[in-house]
Amino acid sequence: MFSLTAAEETLAVIEGSALICAAAYFFYCSFAALPFLFPLLIPWMKYKRRVTKDNKKERFRVQFRDAVMSVSTNQRAGYSVENAFREAYKDMKMLYGENSMICSELKKIAIGLGNHLTLEELTGALGERCDIDDVRQFAEIFRIARKSGGNMPQIIGYTAEMIDGRTEVEKDIHLMLTSRRYEQKLMEGIPFFLITYMKITNKGFFDVLYHNTSGIMIMTACLGLYLAACAMSERIIRIVI
Repeated sequence: MFSLTAAEETLAVIEGSALICAAAYFFYCSFAALPFLFPLLIPWMKYKRRVTKDNKKERFRVQFRDAVMSVSTNQRAGYSVENAFREAYKDMKMLYGENSMICSELKKIAIGLGNHLTLEELTGALGERCDIDDVRQFAEIFRIARKSGGNMPQIIGYTAEMIDGRTEVEKDIHLMLTSRRYEQKLMEGIPFFLITYMKITNKGFFDVLYHNTSGIMIMTACLGLYLAACAMSERIIRIVI
């Protein structure tokens, strides 16, 4: 559900290839190193898939919160819970567009209702598909409430407020980390800037490190340390709620 599209996969491969070419030039001053560096494309693609999945999950969580709040509002306006979901699709279509993730999922729910599937089954399937705690919890609360005959408008409204509170906390945390992420990207680019600066101002300064066995070993160690530092900084700055 949150995997890379074909276009995103292609772009990720291009980005990774460009970074590998840059590493070959800056660390070895030779594109002959490319065959040995291209295996790094494998962890790069894993990283891009994870980041893309996390970003899409975050966007879907916000969209789902708005959809649940729309369902709650529609129920208070007198709609049955099934029709409230159908109306929520119209609201989300206006808010996020017909091609958005939430509209795609609400459309599946509407089709399922037309095929006489229960709303409990459809929301449960959505929770399993997206693998997001908020959605799974909503599906479970909804199933129990329907089974026990609870006050659906009140229960859905309370659940919407709970999801909204969690989403706002996540939003605040991401805002706090935004400057740190910029600093992280800046620090990752500094070694390339320094090497470029030294090559321009002191031509031949790094020649002793290129095209010889000891220099290749030193630069390989530097590249390994650089990649380890990038991985560590990414792990530190990544917070999962």
